[in-house]
Amino acid sequence: MTEWKGRARAGLAGMLLLGLVACGRSGEDYAADTAAGAVASPEGAFLAYEHDLRIQLDAKRISERVKAVSEACQSNRFGDCAVLQVGEEGGESRSGSIRVRIAPKGVEPIIALAGEGGDVASRNTHAEDLAQQVADTALTQTRLQKEHAQLQAYQQRSDMKVADLLAVSQRMAEIEAGLEQANKEAAQQRRRIDTQLVTLHFEGPAGQRSRSEIGKAFSEFGSIFTTSIAFVIRAIAALVPVGVVVWAVGAVVVALWRRRKRRKAAAAAR
Repeated sequence: MTEWKGRARAGLAGMLLLGLVACGRSGEDYAADTAAGAVASPEGAFLAYEHDLRIQLDAKRISERVKAVSEACQSNRFGDCAVLQVGEEGGESRSGSIRVRIAPKGVEPIIALAGEGGDVASRNTHAEDLAQQVADTALTQTRLQKEHAQLQAYQQRSDMKVADLLAVSQRMAEIEAGLEQANKEAAQQRRRIDTQLVTLHFEGPAGQRSRSEIGKAFSEFGSIFTTSIAFVIRAIAALVPVGVVVWAVGAVVVALWRRRKRRKAAAAAR
């Protein structure tokens, strides 16, 4: 019993020590390490990983940072890499984004480059299991290859009729087209497994965004004011005819009511 209590105390002390270590590190580092550990794929698994990050950076540096990540990818600085999408939004509220497909070993380095001098506000990592798709594609390839080989052997027969030969040739062309498509799908699946998709969104810090929104509101004051005035004028123009008709109908109703009232008063006087 005493030994069990000693082990329990040791385990509790170890957990507390781990908790203190985790608390002593910054939240950003801890989140980054957790996400980095989550991408470790078991041997032989068919997992397609995707990473989505939101990085807060000085608005003036966003454009050059997007360019730096793009150049690092295109030069294969961190391994096999391809730029899939680049976007920037100018103005006071500047933002940018870039999407790349890169070898697993280059994921963390290119993320480090993107977040240098900034803060990783959020990071999400998920994987799609392609095991079933890979198995189905491989099965399709094997089936088409066997059928193609059988038709090739059948095509070599000397007693084949012309009609049968044409039918075999047509079927072989269909098989070759299907096999080419299956090979393309297999290559795409292999690329998704061997590389990882990284999407980086850049934005200014919260303070900069707030100031830029206020400045944008002031800059748009004139156009918003004139648009509102124009709307009021259009509304008045649309309501004036309706008002005229309502006034005319009301005037007629009042006149008829007064006339009827005078008749009743005259009849009562008699």
